[in-house]
Amino acid sequence: MLTDKTGNNIPSITFKTQDKHQWLDVTTSDIFNNKTVIVFSLPGAYTPTCSSSHLPRFNELAPIFKDNGVNEIVCVSVNDTFVMNEWKKDQEAENITMLPDGNGEFTDGMGMLVNKNNLGFGKRSWRYSMLVKNGVIDKMFIEPEVDGDPFEVSDADTMLTYINADAVVPKSATMFSRKGCPHCQRALDLLNKQGIYVEVIELGAGITSRSLRAMSGKSSTPQIFIGGDYIGGADELEQYLCKGFLGENYGK
Repeated sequence: MLTDKTGNNIPSITFKTQDKHQWLDVTTSDIFNNKTVIVFSLPGAYTPTCSSSHLPRFNELAPIFKDNGVNEIVCVSVNDTFVMNEWKKDQEAENITMLPDGNGEFTDGMGMLVNKNNLGFGKRSWRYSMLVKNGVIDKMFIEPEVDGDPFEVSDADTMLTYINADAVVPKSATMFSRKGCPHCQRALDLLNKQGIYVEVIELGAGITSRSLRAMSGKSSTPQIFIGGDYIGGADELEQYLCKGFLGENYGK
């Protein structure tokens, strides 16, 4: 049975890491002393839920966590440093510190080391997250002990709600663009001004206007989607913002 260790000190462990082709020992004191740190631990790098949801959302919300007093966000997995470093590059997780728990010592000390021989994984970490303040566990979110790989409570949004239930998370946006498109730049400036996270998909190699038409029914750029809603082009975006959908400070 997994044990909630809220109120306890974290295990004292030295992590074997690689930085710029040099071995570097990183201790738990280096990571946690005199800091507020979020840790999320998962079964393995490159695995589906870890790559599609768990890691990306913590990386995305990192600026919001920072605004709410978090100094660092750490991902722990029973993998070696080479795997963790490559996974970080693949995920473009620049806001996350990867800690390779290759021997499972930290995970075992947390009481979260589980047997996944049925998947050919050997011993791995159960999925959980925790908030650590100056080396003391303030709160743990442990996934329920059921078959499979549950992902219900250790997510980034649950952690943010615990830290600050009133934290404001800007909406996310996607913009289809073309190189050299002035209206695309105008739309991008409007989105950035509102602090809206925007991912720009530039039409070109591998991405054609066919996808754009399938999504929006249009072939002109930009075409913008916010929070799951189709907005339209730059003019429609400006109207959307002027109506106050995304903040009363628009235009100030």
